[in-house]
Amino acid sequence: MSKRDFLIEIGLEEMPARFVTDAMNQLEEKVKSWLTSHQLEFGYVHVYSTPRRLAVLVEDLVEKQADVTLEAKGPAKKVALDTNGDWSKAAQGFTRGQGLTVEDIYFKEINGVEYAHVKKHVTGKETKAILETIAPVLTSIHFPKNMRWGSEELRFVRPIKWLVALFGEDVIPVQITNVHSDRVSTGHRFLGGQVELKEAVNYVEALLSNYVIVNAFERKEAIRQQLTIIADENNWDIPVDEDLLEEVNNLVEYPTALFGTFESEYLSLPEEVLITSMKEHQRYFPVKSKEGKLLPYFVTVRNGNHENLDNVARGNEKVLRARLSDAAFFSREDEKLVIEEAVKRLDKIVFHEEIGTTGEKVKRVHGFALELANLLQVGKETRENVSRAASIYKFDLVSHMVYEFPELQGIMGEKYAIAKGENPIVARAINEHYMPRSADDDTPASDVGAILSIAEKLDTIVGFFAIGVIPTGSQDPYALRRQASGVIQILIKKQWSISLEELIKKFVAHYKEQSIGKRDQEAITAEVIQFFKLRLKNNLSERGIRYDIVDAILELPLQDMGSSVKKAETLETKKSDENFKEIMESLSRVRNIAKKATAEMELTAALLQEKEEQQLYTLYLDKEEKVLQAVNDQDYHEAFNELASLKPAIDAFFENIMVMTDNEQIKANRLALMRKLASLISVFGNINGIIVK
Repeated sequence: MSKRDFLIEIGLEEMPARFVTDAMNQLEEKVKSWLTSHQLEFGYVHVYSTPRRLAVLVEDLVEKQADVTLEAKGPAKKVALDTNGDWSKAAQGFTRGQGLTVEDIYFKEINGVEYAHVKKHVTGKETKAILETIAPVLTSIHFPKNMRWGSEELRFVRPIKWLVALFGEDVIPVQITNVHSDRVSTGHRFLGGQVELKEAVNYVEALLSNYVIVNAFERKEAIRQQLTIIADENNWDIPVDEDLLEEVNNLVEYPTALFGTFESEYLSLPEEVLITSMKEHQRYFPVKSKEGKLLPYFVTVRNGNHENLDNVARGNEKVLRARLSDAAFFSREDEKLVIEEAVKRLDKIVFHEEIGTTGEKVKRVHGFALELANLLQVGKETRENVSRAASIYKFDLVSHMVYEFPELQGIMGEKYAIAKGENPIVARAINEHYMPRSADDDTPASDVGAILSIAEKLDTIVGFFAIGVIPTGSQDPYALRRQASGVIQILIKKQWSISLEELIKKFVAHYKEQSIGKRDQEAITAEVIQFFKLRLKNNLSERGIRYDIVDAILELPLQDMGSSVKKAETLETKKSDENFKEIMESLSRVRNIAKKATAEMELTAALLQEKEEQQLYTLYLDKEEKVLQAVNDQDYHEAFNELASLKPAIDAFFENIMVMTDNEQIKANRLALMRKLASLISVFGNINGIIVK
């Protein structure tokens, strides 16, 4: 069967850089899925993107669908034929619906019943005709934000300016809004022109000749190589932030890297201010010496060629100079800041209209942080540092620098606190309370910072749950998932043996006392606990713990997070043991029958009449102390081994003892024994759900 290449390109006004890569990936998957759903065979699929275009090139797409013979099942024979052996209306309707006649019917037995069947030959459609219907696939690409333009009803990321749809050399007629497909693309906005494509396979070369590198990966690598060349030529180190590189890559179609400079006097500003000014505001790459010292240079990437680079550099220098001049002014103004006065001004900043001001939040967190410090039984000095840090930790929000550079909150708080003579531990905690800021960020190193971070994050999470603002699907505007994950990461890293459930209950109760939110206290508590369990589930999964083991651990209350991880890791390791299956089956059998026990059933040793139940009880008394001691020492391998050693006695018990005997007193006593054993076994959660082979 003959084949051709198929090209589709959507030309747009410049898209936001953060949307481009995801849209490109969506286009690839949607086109592949669509072609497959239409039974069209194809080869390798190339996907391309720039700020002004999304494109896909499908190699070796067949020119028509394959012809197929389909078998259709109809009514049962007794329905298809009437009492005279003639074809019934059901049979006639069945064949008519298939475009055939009753002469085409044959019978085929299925599960002992004969059914009418027909075979029909379906001629494959021409690919061209199918490709003409691809427009809805293209407009189904999802973007975080869309817009409408003119009188059009379509909502899309940006106005569509041109369409290219080529099947080999042929233009496929496709229309989106008032834009009709053609073979004409558009090159670089300033350096290129209209590009008439003879056939689909010419796409990449034709655009390159008009100063557009359509392959996003090749464009990114070109930028990376240019940065390396500039660094080598000047004996510099240019740290490549991958997120910044991705963003810059999606801002240009034909990248050319160049460097500029700024006055050395600005190096007196905090390094974070300089780097933020360059990276976040101007998309520049900072420059450092080989020793890691920030230098008065920057590297930017131009969307164009090498002509007049000196003028481009001077223009960028002028823009950055204005930014740094503002930063220097903000820094001088912030020197006048008095911490206590800044804290008072927080009462005028609304955190959330239903929760209160930032000042009120600080007061709440101060109380929570001290309560947490007491639970952890920290020393007097640490407690005093927690109290001071929790009293002032948001003061930098009213500074000029943080107002201009919100990314620096906490960072500037630490620097300003030190400048004002605060204890360095307190200052560091002001910065650390935001940590971890992302999935790959560090947790707070200091105990003071960790305590403050947990109190701050729990306050935020419980507060929003209290007013019914709960993350759903992809919607999480206040980053509650990230904050909950941060709490779990901190507790695991610090190995603090405190109950997260108890902390949650305390926070919920405090919100209730303050009459914040009108939702039921128990419902809020249950929802927050489940919310944290899902974050723990993600944490354990990322550690390579098998899903059924994760689910087993999640049956446990949210107590010591470090212990939860160790228990899961123990089970993950033990599942490879050759006798794991037999051990789990014995232990699970105990848990299963223990479900029949009730709380009022008490164990009476004198009622244990048979030797197997006496031996099991004696062994239980011995193992209980050892298991609990191992758990206390967080030696979960030893705890598991002690539980595993119960297997022979458990097996002997079930082989020789009838638990559900007619004697109600004996039955209750044996169920009470099972309940005690099950409670001990349950230190590893719901082991019954663990898959054993």
